[in-house]
Amino acid sequence: MAEQVTRGRLREADIESLERATLQAVAPEAVEMFPGWLLPMDGGTVGRAHSAVPLSHVQPEPDALNAIVKRYEVRGFSPVFRLPDVAAFQTMHRALQRQGFTRRQPTLTQTARVDDLLAMPAGLPGELAAAPDAAWLAMYLGEGLDPVDGASRARSLARAAGTLFASWRENGQTLACGAASFGHGWLGVHGMRTAAAHRGRGLAGRLLRTMAEEAQRRGVDRVFLQVDAGNAPALSLYRRLGFVTAWPYAYWRRTQPPGG
Repeated sequence: MAEQVTRGRLREADIESLERATLQAVAPEAVEMFPGWLLPMDGGTVGRAHSAVPLSHVQPEPDALNAIVKRYEVRGFSPVFRLPDVAAFQTMHRALQRQGFTRRQPTLTQTARVDDLLAMPAGLPGELAAAPDAAWLAMYLGEGLDPVDGASRARSLARAAGTLFASWRENGQTLACGAASFGHGWLGVHGMRTAAAHRGRGLAGRLLRTMAEEAQRRGVDRVFLQVDAGNAPALSLYRRLGFVTAWPYAYWRRTQPPGG
């Protein structure tokens, strides 16, 4: 697939640190190393926790695909790849198609400066907690989220080291939530949800500013998130807050036998 966007001026070292921060936040059950790759393995539903991901966007070695597939199969996992939609990976994309893999779930990795979030008007801060309470989970697992998938995602976030859970509450009700990870020089934003009746009030922006204030306190000056490429409302919000697309990616899953 041809490169769709210009990366947000990230160096290869920045790509590696961001991908390591991503896995820290989703806390896979196990992570194996392969030259230039991380191979997370997990029995849950979180795609990032069980898909092989490259640590740079240079063209991968020709034998990487088969070697990685074998690593997953030996451990009893179905191989899944999370690959950038950039020109250097076109050859691997074609090789995956020949082996029965299909591209799914186009997603955007977006980045911003913490200062961009701090430029939002200051107001009452959201709450940050070291663990998700029942109200946070009720908001996160609420309407529109498959209960099995949601429970798996909540477990993944909860077991990640150092993640903080943000809530916006009014009159005893949790109206918005999110999670903030801190690692490898990045603030990671995950699990943003707002109750349908309260969307458009800027609650997500308030939580993002609260996360940014904590990042500033820790000396972290960059922020990333991953957002479904078709989520127009979220993309509009993040654009207003200064996020730019660093690169698009998609998941490659085997849907038919090799050569089928």
